[in-house]
Amino acid sequence: MSGVPTAPQLSIQLLNFAQSATDWEPLLQLAATADRAGVDRLVVSDHVLFGERLGAYGDPSTGGIAGGRQPTTSDGHWLEPMTLLSVIAGRTRRVRLGTSILLAALRTPTVLAMQAATLDVMSGGRLDLGVGVGWQREEYEASGLSFEGRGELLDHCLEVCRRLWTESVVDGVIGDARFDNVHAAPKPLQPGGVPIWVSGRATARTAARLARFGVGWIPWGDDAVDPRPGIAVMRAAFAAAGRDPSGLLAQGTLPVVRENGRVNVEASMAGVSALADTGVTDFRVPYRWGV
Repeated sequence: MSGVPTAPQLSIQLLNFAQSATDWEPLLQLAATADRAGVDRLVVSDHVLFGERLGAYGDPSTGGIAGGRQPTTSDGHWLEPMTLLSVIAGRTRRVRLGTSILLAALRTPTVLAMQAATLDVMSGGRLDLGVGVGWQREEYEASGLSFEGRGELLDHCLEVCRRLWTESVVDGVIGDARFDNVHAAPKPLQPGGVPIWVSGRATARTAARLARFGVGWIPWGDDAVDPRPGIAVMRAAFAAAGRDPSGLLAQGTLPVVRENGRVNVEASMAGVSALADTGVTDFRVPYRWGV
C-alpha cells in the first residue's frame, strides 16, 4: 500500500459549503495561500444531497455525533469534493489534497477509481482519499442503496478501487461486480494507489477496514476528542493483519489559542509534542477556513 510521510503534518479543513449561494473565489485563494505558506494538507467534506431530518447528525446510533449539529439547513450549498479538489490542484503546487470525508459508497466504484487516479496524476501524486459511511439515510436511499448495508458497500468500493489502481488486468468477481480481464489506466502516481484514510469510531469494523485498505485513521465522535485509546485499537489491527503498527497515520485536533482576537501561534503549537506522543501524525487546525 502507498504510504504518506509519517513526520507530523499540519492540515486544515476548507469549508466547501455555505448556507446560500456565494462567491467561491476566496476559498480558492485561501487554498493557494495555504500552499505557499507550507500547510501540508487541505481537505474538504462531502454531501450529495440533504433530507429534512438533519437531527440525525446528532444521533450516534445512526453514525452521528452526540450533540452534533449539521452546519447548514437542508437548502445549504455543498461543492462536490472531487470536482473542487481538481480545481484546487490547478491553483496549488505542493500541498496534499484530501477528503474528510468522502461518502465513497455513493459513487460507482469503477468511476471513483478512475476519478481518483486522474486527480492523483494531474496533481502530481498529491491526493489522499478519506472515506466514511456517513450518517444520513436519505443520501443512500436516493441513490438506490441500502443505508444499513453502507459499511459493506464501502468495503466493496475500496476493494474495487485498490485492485484497479494496482493490477494491470483485473479478472474475477468482487461482490456483485464481474470483471472480465478489464484494464484501467492511468494508474495513480503514488505507489500502491491513492492513500486511503478511514474515518469512524474505534470499532472492530472500522479497525478491520483500516487494516485492510488504509494508511490513516480519522477519528469520529468521542474518539475525536481523545484519540489515544482508538489509536491503540488501530495499531493492534495493523499488527494482526501483519502490518507495521508504527506506520499507522492518525488525525488529531490541534487546539487554536486566541489572544486579543488573534491566533497565538507559539501557544497553539505547544500542544504538538504531547499529541505526537499519542500517535497523532496529522494535526488538524479547528478553524473556520472558508468563504
